[in-house]
Amino acid sequence: MNIILLGPPGAGKGTQARMLVEKHGMVQLSTGDMLRAAKDSGSEMGKQVADIMARGDLVTDEIVIGLIAEQLDNGADESGAIYDGFPRTLGQADALGELLSSRGSKLDAVVEMRVDDEAVVRRISGRFTCGGCGEVYHDDTKRPAKPDACDNCGANDFKRRADDNAESVRTRLMAYYKETSPLIGYYHAKGLLKSVDGMGDISDVQAEITSALS
Repeated sequence: MNIILLGPPGAGKGTQARMLVEKHGMVQLSTGDMLRAAKDSGSEMGKQVADIMARGDLVTDEIVIGLIAEQLDNGADESGAIYDGFPRTLGQADALGELLSSRGSKLDAVVEMRVDDEAVVRRISGRFTCGGCGEVYHDDTKRPAKPDACDNCGANDFKRRADDNAESVRTRLMAYYKETSPLIGYYHAKGLLKSVDGMGDISDVQAEITSALS
């Protein structure tokens, strides 16, 4: 099964993708992860990505599609692929559809995770991570048991992303609604769209996604 998780920043797409990976053995294809891996790989495409990122330019859709094709060549679609962070635009959606079609494959579902904007602002702006193991915490909903130590690894190096503040989050939400939300209508017209409430507990959202995909 090939699916897209669609939703604004902070909707919890990455968390839900990881749970699907653990539960069903699917492969998570995260644009950010693929770009970082390509940059460090030393391959020809990786060198292109490294050069573009070094200049501060945006990686082209063609390169991202090329990276996805590499993952599919390596068997990512055999157990099912979850597209996380791609596509972001109608052009990218067309390109992904053409790539899958050329391989005799297709998308099976697009899961829209609906969220409340202000709740997302609070969710992201209160978020911080352990610098040692990457465990995610939150000022309101998930503080470490000891203020100066990670529950998971014991490290005391907590980090916050510079853009995890209310103003930056609202800017990112606006970009999502401008560039990516048209995909909701696009995939609805193709009969692929499933919608779930992304504001519930993580386990409840996972149950909704599982039900939508059954």
